[in-house]
Amino acid sequence: MDQEGIRRAVRDLLRAIGEDAAREGIQGTPDTVAKAALELYAGYGEDPAAQIELIEGPDNLIVMRDVPFFSTCEHHLLPFFGRAQLAVLPQGGRIAGFGSLAHIVDACARKLQIQERLTEEIADALWRGLRPQGVYVSLQAQQLCMQMVGGRELGAVTVTVAARGALVEGPLRQEAVRLLGAGA
Repeated sequence: MDQEGIRRAVRDLLRAIGEDAAREGIQGTPDTVAKAALELYAGYGEDPAAQIELIEGPDNLIVMRDVPFFSTCEHHLLPFFGRAQLAVLPQGGRIAGFGSLAHIVDACARKLQIQERLTEEIADALWRGLRPQGVYVSLQAQQLCMQMVGGRELGAVTVTVAARGALVEGPLRQEAVRLLGAGA
């Protein structure tokens, strides 16, 4: 990541909005933003599916609720955040450690995103990495761009869903949605 380029861009932004980039209290902002970018955008160049820790287990439905995530809207460069609901129906005894499931959500979220694509990327990573019978992903998020710019829909929550394989439709999907609860 180009730390100096980020610092320059932040100084330019501060000047462009009418701020004195050398003012006490702001003069360290370019460094702080550059350092934060290392963490906020750590998902670039990472293949979340490759990070899955495969372990053996039964081919029973696995549900993980309320996995927190934070991402950045690619249109406004403002945060959006919420919770992911995951359901995986394993195949051939290939299951993932629970930490691996949460890591996939985090790795996909740590780059400029839109919620719809983030949902698809999480589902695709689970599908590629586990080769399961089915995957179901639901994200519920608040978009700060919706709350701070334009219409200012304070507290609005957006829900997006992606499913693969046996969890696209039918009784298994209904069971996954039931187990995930109202948030799915």
